[in-house]
Amino acid sequence: MQPPVKLQKLLAEQGLGSRREMERWIEAGRVEVNGEPAHLGQRASSADNIRVDGRKLYRKETPHTRVLIYNKPSGVVCTRRDPDRRPTVFDALPELRKGRWISIGRLDIASSGLLLLTNDGLLANTMMHPSTGLDREYAVRINGQLDDEAMQRVRDGIEDDGDVLAFSDIQHYAGKGTNHWYHVALLEGKNREIRRVFEHLGFAVSRLKRVRFGPIVLPSRLSRGKVEDLSVDDLKALYRLLDLPVPELKTQGAKARGKPPPSVLIPYPALNRSGS
Repeated sequence: MQPPVKLQKLLAEQGLGSRREMERWIEAGRVEVNGEPAHLGQRASSADNIRVDGRKLYRKETPHTRVLIYNKPSGVVCTRRDPDRRPTVFDALPELRKGRWISIGRLDIASSGLLLLTNDGLLANTMMHPSTGLDREYAVRINGQLDDEAMQRVRDGIEDDGDVLAFSDIQHYAGKGTNHWYHVALLEGKNREIRRVFEHLGFAVSRLKRVRFGPIVLPSRLSRGKVEDLSVDDLKALYRLLDLPVPELKTQGAKARGKPPPSVLIPYPALNRSGS
């Protein structure tokens, strides 16, 4: 029998949401354990009768773990439901028989590129948590070119509205005249951090596209608005990198009947997760 674990962790592992979101559900009284309202800090195991919104949690029916790579277009929001009825990233996703898709981080409506989604709450929480140390890389187009001094300033950090904003790396990629492309990397993205940095330096961002999340790169074969499953081999490698137990996996769709697509993982340094 599984030893007791924190209730929010157990719920997140069932694909119901992140641990933080599960904590909010517990506080809101949506979770019961053995007929009693759950409380934060409570531990539970597979032997307990757990109900969410009155429905029993069937842990033995955990779905196969999946991770989707989505090439998000600009103009699409990352919320599950939008009051203004704008298109959301969840509109384009395949249906799940059990569980739900969880967005691993977000992109604002004007940004495009790599967005990862999974039905494994533990994986989502681990990849998003700052202590894990996964960086994100973006391609940015601005209306000008930075000099060497400005390049160093954004590496060292600038102060904007009480926040210290910094890129872990920045490289000039291409451009001439007024339009120049840079690739920047962030360890922990604050709200509109990339746009704020360039605006602070007097440059407007005209395009912002995420091209990498940790070891996962956006494949050139994936056109805007399209999704594909991370292959089983890439999933296994990702779980091992994150020092997580490899769950039950299954090749999806047409890839199960033919040759899997090329890997979307790049070599990535080992993560120090001993303190997380």
